[in-house]
Amino acid sequence: MKHQYLESQAIGPDGPVGLRWYRPAITRRVPGPTLVWAHGGAFFGGGIKQPEAHDVARALADRGVAVVTVDYRLAPLPGVHWAFKGGARQRERFPRPMEDLLTALRHGSDESTGGLVLGGASAGACLAASAALRTLEMDLNLEGVILAYGFFHAVHPRSAEIRRRVRGHRRLTHSRWVLNAVNRNYAGTAAALADRLAFPGGHDLHGFPPTLMINADRDGVRASGDLLAGELRAAGVEVEHHVLPGARHAFLNRPRLEEFGVGIELMRAWCSEVGESTSAAG
Repeated sequence: MKHQYLESQAIGPDGPVGLRWYRPAITRRVPGPTLVWAHGGAFFGGGIKQPEAHDVARALADRGVAVVTVDYRLAPLPGVHWAFKGGARQRERFPRPMEDLLTALRHGSDESTGGLVLGGASAGACLAASAALRTLEMDLNLEGVILAYGFFHAVHPRSAEIRRRVRGHRRLTHSRWVLNAVNRNYAGTAAALADRLAFPGGHDLHGFPPTLMINADRDGVRASGDLLAGELRAAGVEVEHHVLPGARHAFLNRPRLEEFGVGIELMRAWCSEVGESTSAAG
């Protein structure tokens, strides 16, 4: 099935935020929440046209899950922050990208009758976790959060065992040095880097919504995801945590991989269970 999407905008405090709505056919619609989804790209790259956004949303919609992807503002390019100034949309550091997700959530709450789930992949997972924390201080409820191979700590944790499992794949681009530099670029200042709404890992997570976490086995970024899963559980959060054997970072950006299908099915099943739980509670 070639799924169609609808483009729209949500108006936030700092201007419009582009959205793409992927609604299932009426015959396939599964009762449950709408997933608000953020792509990855190290905060400064990627977009809603990439497979990690478009193909993920299309695959879930074909399985009955309503999805809206968010064209959030990107951070400046590391080392060349002066580039692309004067473009169609100014590049912005923390907290602007996270606030774009909050704008999408507000808009989604007006459109969805089955509640909302917030999710993302890689840097998008960090943005989703940050926005989820922010909703605890707002009149905005989430049914749950989906985090795929994200990094959530201002300083990336060490794990010699995980680094050995990477075996050369992205050992440079996903080294602790590079990941920490990416984080500093997104934050912009030392104060922002330490803000729990920039990087939730290592901060108070009590009250965080139920979470589905999907990590890749052979992924240096996994050290942060695994650590956050433990921190969430320690805070009393309900966590379903999967590590896909043999998988590498960004498998949701490669629709032909077996791991892509596995991840999509985990997300579909979890959203369906959230919908059933919400209906039972209501």
